Amino acid sequence: MSRLRLTLCLLCLVMLLSATTRGDEVIRFNRDIRPILSENCFHCHGPDASARKADLRLDTEEGAKQWAIVPGDTESSEVVTRVMSDDPDSMMPPPDSERSLTAEQKLLVRRWISQGAAYQKHWSFETPVLPRVPDVQGDRPNNPIDHFVVRQLDEASVRLAPPAKKEVLLRRMTFDLIGLPPTLDQIDAYLADRSPDATEKAIDRLMADPRFGERMAADWLDVARYSDTYGYQVDRDRFVWPYRDWVVDAFNKNISYDEFVRQQIAGDLIPGAGREQILATTFNRLHPQKVEGGSVPEEFRIEYVADRTQTVGTAFLGLTLECCRCHSHKYDPITQTEYYQLAAYFSNIDEAGLYSYFTSSIPTPTLALPTARQSEQIDQLTSDVAEKRALYDRERERDLHSREIAPLLASHYINSDNTTPTSETDGTGDHLFAAPVEALDFETNPAQPNQAVPGIVGNAIRLTGDDAVGLKTGNFRRDQPFSVSLWMKTPDTKERAVVFHRSRAWTDAASRGYQLLIEDGHLSWSLIHFWPGNAISIRTSESIPSGIWIHVAVTNDGSSTAAGLTISINGKRVNSETVRDHLTKNITGGGGDNLAIGQRFRDRGFTQGEVDSFRVFDCELTELEIERLADKNEKLHWIHDAVDSWSTSQRHRVSNHLLMRHDNQVKQRREQLLAANRQLCQVQDQLQEIMVMREMPGLRTTHRLQRGAYDAPAEAVAPGTPQVISLSDAADCHDRLALANWMVRPDHPLTSRVAVNRLWQLCFGVGLVRTPEDFGSQGEPPTHPELLDYLAIDFVRSGWDVKRMIKQMMMSATYQSSSEHPDPTVWKNDPENRLLARHNAYRLPAEMLRDQAIAVSGQIVSNLGGAPVKPYEVESSFKPTKRDSGQGLYRRSLYTYWKRTGPAPAMMTLDAAKRDVCQVRRERTSSPLQSFVLLNGPQYVESARATAFTLIDRHNGDADAVLIGAFRTLTSRHPTTEEFAVINDLYAQQLAYFRRHPDRAAQYLGVGEMKFPVSPSGIEVEPSVLAATGVVIGTLMNYDECVMKR
Repeated sequence: MSRLRLTLCLLCLVMLLSATTRGDEVIRFNRDIRPILSENCFHCHGPDASARKADLRLDTEEGAKQWAIVPGDTESSEVVTRVMSDDPDSMMPPPDSERSLTAEQKLLVRRWISQGAAYQKHWSFETPVLPRVPDVQGDRPNNPIDHFVVRQLDEASVRLAPPAKKEVLLRRMTFDLIGLPPTLDQIDAYLADRSPDATEKAIDRLMADPRFGERMAADWLDVARYSDTYGYQVDRDRFVWPYRDWVVDAFNKNISYDEFVRQQIAGDLIPGAGREQILATTFNRLHPQKVEGGSVPEEFRIEYVADRTQTVGTAFLGLTLECCRCHSHKYDPITQTEYYQLAAYFSNIDEAGLYSYFTSSIPTPTLALPTARQSEQIDQLTSDVAEKRALYDRERERDLHSREIAPLLASHYINSDNTTPTSETDGTGDHLFAAPVEALDFETNPAQPNQAVPGIVGNAIRLTGDDAVGLKTGNFRRDQPFSVSLWMKTPDTKERAVVFHRSRAWTDAASRGYQLLIEDGHLSWSLIHFWPGNAISIRTSESIPSGIWIHVAVTNDGSSTAAGLTISINGKRVNSETVRDHLTKNITGGGGDNLAIGQRFRDRGFTQGEVDSFRVFDCELTELEIERLADKNEKLHWIHDAVDSWSTSQRHRVSNHLLMRHDNQVKQRREQLLAANRQLCQVQDQLQEIMVMREMPGLRTTHRLQRGAYDAPAEAVAPGTPQVISLSDAADCHDRLALANWMVRPDHPLTSRVAVNRLWQLCFGVGLVRTPEDFGSQGEPPTHPELLDYLAIDFVRSGWDVKRMIKQMMMSATYQSSSEHPDPTVWKNDPENRLLARHNAYRLPAEMLRDQAIAVSGQIVSNLGGAPVKPYEVESSFKPTKRDSGQGLYRRSLYTYWKRTGPAPAMMTLDAAKRDVCQVRRERTSSPLQSFVLLNGPQYVESARATAFTLIDRHNGDADAVLIGAFRTLTSRHPTTEEFAVINDLYAQQLAYFRRHPDRAAQYLGVGEMKFPVSPSGIEVEPSVLAATGVVIGTLMNYDECVMKR
């Protein structure tokens, strides 16, 4: 036991001496103490009040110094007593936390308190201050980046690695900037260029290449959680690739990063926003979406809002906000209330919680993406419709004089005995009143279990709410005027009931059609393409009476506007409020083509409601016709009185009716308007749409949700930003545009740091902050904090210029250094290269490995943009998809069809992001399966064979020249003598094998769609030679310098 005590004492002494050897330097809270407290103490003594114990906060100076810490007095500081204690009842952290401080950490805490326990705000929440560029010795520094790096290297007595070889550097730059290897011509030109600006010219050339945007977009689509399908179990296809093309174009145009952020968060709110700015907001809608039966729409709408909130937090602020959904952050000073204030910005769009089960309608809000021809047609037809509507309105709004009305009535409406005609037409065949296309009077016994009951006119039907009464008509288009008339009686004030509809199911299945509902006692009349954002709907201002018969008539004038809908009760048009007024697509299709009364799939029926005299009309009823239908005998008694005795309203109704039904000029104008409108709707119905953001007219109330549950709302919250990021003179952030402007303020502490850190990660493989998703207390601090701040401020001052920042990084000696270091102690003392003494070496991303294969083979199709393609890999996914043929097999990986629940397995094996959530860095793994893919994947085998054929043809069958050319094509350098001997031996072995087994050669050459080609030069290629060369090239595709970026 005494020996153990002696050992522990010696260990403490070593730790003490080790800490002392750091000199008498000041212990810094952010650098030295915060990581200790965050890891071991904040869980119980941090920002989350609900989890706080002993009413003690150690994350704030005020809370810690109330009683737990006495600055300068370690003996009186309870924190020191607790962390130094070995008593299980008083030691901190307690034993059951499974956390503990090391001896060195305990001494650091003690020294910090003895020095006065000075707190600092967490570094990432402080606005960066431009540091002075350090003075350093030597000729290696190329720009300020090197000054910061070399200073830390000097302090560690380490030298920067020598410059990389030119061919290595060009390969590095080319992959970093366009995601492809350099061609042999580009290598030769760069090696031959001895000018001092050769590297700068190469960078400028690569940045001007349209493929730069593709390479940058590949990383950003991980951040944007881009997928060509909705996700979850059904995982249907969705149309979002124009957003991907917007990203490519944005990077190629080098739009400023602040504008890149602003347009994606709130492009729709920018004054005078154009189509491209609105399209950018698709970023917010790329989350997974649900459609499965039984799902609660509001539950998943809340999920979508949460995803947007968390994505913006990760992508632009580098904050982990997920835990704040259920409780205040346990490590960072962000409360649950602040989380929902941030979420309020992303909740105020007119969206459904589920996408359409029965149709391919795009979830609203949407942006139409017409072709140039369609835009021209729409402009012309819109103008034509407006002109014809003006002419029609002018004609039908004429008010006939009494002397004009009397003769018309005498000839058409009044019999010789001064009664209204009983026939629908007079002797000339003209319609006196519109005739229904279908009528139900319920005089025969209805199908059980609906019941026949006495009605307002003869028999009526009492509905069960579970059994629909189907009609044989009703499949009207939105541009067709139509009307429905019925008598109805509701037994009570219903929260929701379907009176009639033409659709497949409730709006939770996003069914198209039209419907008359009772909602909270009010009548609601709607035409729907996709509820709620692509529909027109009105609702009666007053509730309807229960227990008595009322006559209801609803009309649609075919204009696709809420103003074109009416509801009349007991013959009088009633006041209504507009619920929705945005219908731009068809309401037909998706099933449920005929009208049904009283019940709808997955909805609440008109239980115990009664209906009588149900009429369907293929025209817009006039007020006079509705008044007539509202009389149970369908008579207009007052019409027999002298015209001069009518009220102004009665005369107006008759005048309007006569014009609508008997005036040839009005009828002609109406037909012209309807024809023009029909053409416009036909063009609009063909338009492709994409999900975007569009604010609702009013502000949706957002609540803090207890434990994050959609059905547990607490107090309401207003939109707002976290208090920990307090900016002077901050404007009121009332909407998403204000939020976006707040995020890209020059003095914002996070946005520019997060952005330049990710650009550094692009160039160096790992960021200055190695946890790019977490700049908070649990994230790693920057390895070079002053360099990070310098770059962040320089980035803002440059106008947020992305290309300039990348070029600045690439022009540094730090970037251009070799990934090899001559000093072995550097590898031992700094294996993770935190000092940046050398360039990082790491495996190329999945997309670059595949793109390299199809590029060197000459198969690559370099078209920019367009619909996703389905190469070989998608056939073997978890959810197999039929692959493309032809060009679709050879486009860049950026354009590969991305199925959220079944991504291409080859891409997953090579560590591509799954994209179900925002991901700002990829994990790098190493497994034998990766080599298996590169050796045996159909895309790689076919590319190796195509490369082999190209080289054999180019070198006229010279085997040595072919092998040297293959090595140089795949590694960007000449092979050494030893390397050539190895690949030559492999070639000889494979050639002998395939000559012995020609069937195996044929089998190998049969992989993939590409057939055995004909040589352009006319030489005859032996199958065994082609197969053997292909195997060698496939092996080289697994070679270190082909797979790794060095």
